Amino acid sequence: MYGIIDFHTHVFPDEIAERAMKTLLEEGKKKHEVHAYLDGRLSSLLSSMDRNGIEKSVVCSIATKPSQFEPIIAWSGKIMTERILPFPSLHPDDRNFAGHISRIKDEGFKGLKFHPYYQDFGLDEERLFPIYEKISEKNLLVVMHTGFDLAFERKRICDPVKIVRVLDAFPDLKMVTTHLGAWEDWDEVEKHIVGKKIYMEISYALDILDKEQARRIILNHPKEYVLFGTDSPWTDHTTTLRLLKSLELGREREDLILRDNAAALLDSV
Repeated sequence: MYGIIDFHTHVFPDEIAERAMKTLLEEGKKKHEVHAYLDGRLSSLLSSMDRNGIEKSVVCSIATKPSQFEPIIAWSGKIMTERILPFPSLHPDDRNFAGHISRIKDEGFKGLKFHPYYQDFGLDEERLFPIYEKISEKNLLVVMHTGFDLAFERKRICDPVKIVRVLDAFPDLKMVTTHLGAWEDWDEVEKHIVGKKIYMEISYALDILDKEQARRIILNHPKEYVLFGTDSPWTDHTTTLRLLKSLELGREREDLILRDNAAALLDSV
């Protein structure tokens, strides 16, 4: 096996990293005890990757308004390397979403990121359907925040039922659900997602979830559809790796989660 692939990380341009991290930490701590393990800079992510045997990281951005598309895609292009795979973002209210999705594809990015809470939409709203259709047409990946979010009131805007509705409507949409299917909604994950061919990554889940339920979700899910993710800087690479190994899933599943599934998915676009 080559190095690990982390399918969910965040960094910010150096000039705004300190301010962005401070704001996000303050927002999170209003609802939940939250920590940052890195300072939000790309150099810090790369150092942590080196320490933990991580070969590649998907770096996710979130456009909180349509005008942020241009700065996000420009910065994403600057940081893109063999090891850093940026997923730019566009806002659901972007009137030029079709052109911008085509540009994401044409500029060599593998996918894009959405966050229903920060972008104020419901996962299965019909206004998103033309966007999902265009993403499918361009054969791009989507990393979608799913489940609740510790910085927001608990509204069911991206829960497992909505995930299934969207993927039933768009079976070619390559969506990666975050936080083991849906953050802090894992009973519903077991009810509606487990066993289906729906990608999920494990970030910010093993730190919170009961070990037996985590094992049950992963072992009952198609083995090719679980990916490694950390949501760095909000969790620690070393800790997430330790927690994964503590589940004792077996070497085959560990290898699939840590690299092989992600490599195959990335190669498919």
